[in-house]
Amino acid sequence: MKTILLFGAGKSATVLIDYLLAQAPEENWQVLVVDANLELARMKTGGSVYASPLSFDINDETERGRYIRMADIVISLLPPQLHIEVARDCIRLEKNLLTASYVDEAIRALSKEIEDKQLFFLYEMGLDPGIDHMSAMQLIDQIHAKGGMIHSFKSHCGGLVAPESDDNPWHYKISWNPRNIVLAGKAGAHYRENGEEKKVPYHELFHTTHRVEVPGLESLGWYPNRDSLSYLTLYGLENTATFIRTTLRHPDFMYGWNNIIELNLTDETPVYDTDGKTLQELFKEHMDKQGFGEWLNKKLSERFSQTKDLLEKLVQLAEAENESDEVPESFLAVEKDGQLEEVNLDEAKNTAAEFLSHKMHEANLTLKQLFFLGLDDDTTLVNKGKCSAADLLQFALEKKLVLYPQDKDMIVMLHEIQYTVGSQQSAVGSQQSSSAKAMEDTFAVSSSLVVKGEDSLRTAMARTVGLPLGIAAKLILNGTIQMTGLHIPTSKTIYEPVLAELKNYGVSFTEQHS
Repeated sequence: MKTILLFGAGKSATVLIDYLLAQAPEENWQVLVVDANLELARMKTGGSVYASPLSFDINDETERGRYIRMADIVISLLPPQLHIEVARDCIRLEKNLLTASYVDEAIRALSKEIEDKQLFFLYEMGLDPGIDHMSAMQLIDQIHAKGGMIHSFKSHCGGLVAPESDDNPWHYKISWNPRNIVLAGKAGAHYRENGEEKKVPYHELFHTTHRVEVPGLESLGWYPNRDSLSYLTLYGLENTATFIRTTLRHPDFMYGWNNIIELNLTDETPVYDTDGKTLQELFKEHMDKQGFGEWLNKKLSERFSQTKDLLEKLVQLAEAENESDEVPESFLAVEKDGQLEEVNLDEAKNTAAEFLSHKMHEANLTLKQLFFLGLDDDTTLVNKGKCSAADLLQFALEKKLVLYPQDKDMIVMLHEIQYTVGSQQSAVGSQQSSSAKAMEDTFAVSSSLVVKGEDSLRTAMARTVGLPLGIAAKLILNGTIQMTGLHIPTSKTIYEPVLAELKNYGVSFTEQHS
């Protein structure tokens, strides 16, 4: 019998535990599930004879070591700051380790020890990171195998609410760690676009709502993830002109989160005494410090001023049309660069109407979203002691953006790749001759994944985080994957069997080629 030790029985662990226990009779496994909340561990394991729910202080090195020593493989779904302690124990006790968390400097510093002891530490083995790496590398390897040179790589992923459960102005509900949602984007973003490296600070990250179309869904917004360029070498795309990894959200969420940042609601300095105070009282206390009235007046004035000016121009245009015997289909307009451009009249009116509608929507949305979070909630007591604005925001999100039992979440992933076949020149900074360009064939491929959850417990997030970890554990224990060292799942040895089994669980991609 082989023993699997799982640290953490929270939101992301549900489907992982289901998978491990379903495989346990055939694979002859015993699964130890450790969580600070023993009742939660018991509930998730469901009384299975193949499971042992446990609870102890994860900071207790002796207890940690006791159970790690019993394990054939360790899976950690603990908060990121605790992974390093488990990792050190696994090195000391010579156990392989799996986790969905990012490789950080602390674990990278231990990579030689991991290799020297012939251990296998597989990090970033969840959804994002995880499935994104595997599915992207499968496409990249296929393109390289036929002599393709990738010029543009964009990878988008987001945990969203399914359309049938979308009933709030944020178009979002929490299906994973709420703290990660509050702090998302704080590191800013570093990526490459059209051969130019770009760094976007946190306060500008949500200014612009970039959009992308995913087959079968409404247009989604995206913002760039932390340091995309750290994956250039791992993906073998050092010379790619555009390389961006992003997070997907509804466009309204993007707009609202920019307001959240402007109002300093993600500040982590503990300054508020929350005991005995309602959400309304604490939001007011914070908003007064931020000059909320002035901020709101400016926000609304900008939009109403823009719409007023546009309405006046549309009225003038309508009056001119009424007075004219012959209305032209187009007219010449002077662009910002001083060039004349022909503008279709109907198209101009439609564009203006869309802009008008958008600005009025934003003006309405500004207050609607903030009030939804509790700006006027005079009954919900916080009672969290000394808190920061970020703590207050997290409390509000957990109360207001609840994934109710019948609700469904949705995972969306999209890779967009542009490549050429026929040129051997570098994509970054190359100056090709017209004859060389003529010899190239240009292609584009998009690969999309949409997964819906069953309910608030067996979410799409839990499925897409948990299944890769469970499948990898099985493949390591049965000897299908035999590797040593510190890795993320970019190797064909890992991604081919994992992606193949994921298809059996409804986690598969749809490709479009052009």
